[in-house]
Amino acid sequence: MNWYAVQTQPRREAVAESTLRRLGIETLLPMLKRQKLIRRKRQECVSPLFPGYLFARFHVATHYRAVNAGRGVQKVVAFGATPTVVDESIISSITQRLEGGYIVLRPVTPVPGQLVHIHEGPFQGLEAVFERALSDQQRAVLLLRAISYQARVVVDLDSVVNG
Repeated sequence: MNWYAVQTQPRREAVAESTLRRLGIETLLPMLKRQKLIRRKRQECVSPLFPGYLFARFHVATHYRAVNAGRGVQKVVAFGATPTVVDESIISSITQRLEGGYIVLRPVTPVPGQLVHIHEGPFQGLEAVFERALSDQQRAVLLLRAISYQARVVVDLDSVVNG
């Protein structure tokens, strides 16, 4: 048995996964868990790691038509008429990164002195020098540089992009 990528109907990954599991097919729908600022509040968001796709392990000769016609499934990814096999190492690499069933993204903290860009919030579009992360690891102290003015500001770490 090989692994295959299955394209799902828009935002119907869970429906497709449920359908395939009822057929006795092994599936992998890696979900991404991350913190996002939504209306100035930090919230935990869960979404598919690969929106519109999941992985399924099945015998092409016996299950291809059932998978391809499953509820929530758009098609099995293929080049030409042959479904494309997903390498086992890719699947194992994804499953090794799962923590409690989710892929968890942690922000990469810049090093002191590194130039960063602020991509959201009231300082959006400005360039600054990263000074230090605060003890809660959610905020950072930056040194803003303007034409003839320097100021220290505290911003959410999520709003800073390296380089």
